[in-house]
Amino acid sequence: MSNELLIPLILIVPLLVAGAVLIFSSIPDVREASTLIGAVTLFILCCILAARVASGTEVIWPSPDGMQFDVALGLSFQFKLEPLGAMFAVIASGLWILNSLYSIGYMRGSRERNQTRFYICFGLALFGVMGVAMSGNLFTLFVFYEVLTLSTYPLVAHKGDENARRGARIYLLTLLGTSIGLLLMAVVWTFALAGSLDFVEGGLLAGKVGPVLGGVLLLLFVFGVGKAALMPVHFWLPNAMVAPTPVSALLHAVAVVKAGVFTIMKLAIYIFGLDMLSALPMTEVVLWVGCFSIVVASLIALTKDNLKARLAYSTVSQLSYVTVGAMLANTAGATGAGLQIAMHAMAKITLFMCAGAIYVATGKTEISQMRGLGRKMPIVFICFFIASLSIIGVPPLGGAWAKYELMQGAVSADHTYVVFVLIASTLLNVAYLLPIAILGLMPPNADNLEIAGFKRPGGAPALTVIPLMITAAGCFVLFFSVDFITDFLAPVFGAQP
Repeated sequence: MSNELLIPLILIVPLLVAGAVLIFSSIPDVREASTLIGAVTLFILCCILAARVASGTEVIWPSPDGMQFDVALGLSFQFKLEPLGAMFAVIASGLWILNSLYSIGYMRGSRERNQTRFYICFGLALFGVMGVAMSGNLFTLFVFYEVLTLSTYPLVAHKGDENARRGARIYLLTLLGTSIGLLLMAVVWTFALAGSLDFVEGGLLAGKVGPVLGGVLLLLFVFGVGKAALMPVHFWLPNAMVAPTPVSALLHAVAVVKAGVFTIMKLAIYIFGLDMLSALPMTEVVLWVGCFSIVVASLIALTKDNLKARLAYSTVSQLSYVTVGAMLANTAGATGAGLQIAMHAMAKITLFMCAGAIYVATGKTEISQMRGLGRKMPIVFICFFIASLSIIGVPPLGGAWAKYELMQGAVSADHTYVVFVLIASTLLNVAYLLPIAILGLMPPNADNLEIAGFKRPGGAPALTVIPLMITAAGCFVLFFSVDFITDFLAPVFGAQP
């Protein structure tokens, strides 16, 4: 199958899923089967293209000598899959399979309304993610970035109550406000300066702007990418936790937030270039903001008793690792940032799915209510413990390699303070994650003796437990796959595989 067919198929499959869900809305079993079949198909297609990228094949659509999708003023839709985008596409499509299984168990187990709309919006969101991952220029990336925002808004507002509507408004206004007010300005300015929006090895802007203008553009881009949740443009993410847990799990632990930091990586590598970034004085400012976000978000997480709120602030902190890695502007730092995208996705989706399984089984959302629950839900709490260790960075779990490479990059860039920030973050990870698993496995106290009183007889549905077992195991797999991943990403960061 040619690239001319594969890339459009990857874009079409999520749309076909959304259409099939609508058609079979009155037949739940067929509706959910359509989602699963589409997710598996998308994953297979992404793996095929990733294999071609790994072999050195140039994956572009439309081809330079074929029909172009011109819009106006020389702008056109262009898709080009390189290793970083291929990794992102494989992660998002693969986790969509597990999240779809999980969603069936969660949505049915908690008797959620509007399930058809839920699955349709999921398909549209994956369409946006695939467009972002395969974007060949900044114009294409911007359009699909906005598609992702608009398609996920109904998911955040899914419950329809006042909290959901408020959280969704904050979500939409923040992400649209930053992208239209800042990111679009940076895109237009870049086009005016460079005459192009193509992603260029070594950086489109390299040699075209001075340190002052380059610094201004860097700030516009970094804070315009609101999905990266860098402080102070982070508050949309905790507010979006009003969404059902499957939404938090995939879209706010993997797809939406990872689209943000993935965009930061693409900008750092293909618009500015690592050499230009290392020479910009403003890069140091962004680096400090990233370090500030890492520590402060972790401190806020410590104060949250609501489990999803704590995980949300943890995500704000962990996303900033990627921004920091990009701003270190060297091979080790960028490699650490790339690894963090994969490692954090696997661990954080596990943590969110555990939170959802606990809620479906018990109705409990507060950490202080969870003492002794692990005695009745040992698999869920053990998986939570494993994913927590990966976030902390304990071998043999994947998160260890991301922190190692980031520390290497900090030392190479002579930014020793970043090492201490990462150490402080690790200690804070221990403080706000491990007590949750430990509390669950402790004997119940006098105020919580009725731990067997699940709101759902039999505990969490199997379909909410099996996926989190697979992703917890994936945290180990990623640790031992690090050589393969770093070799795959090496061409992006200028390293020798």
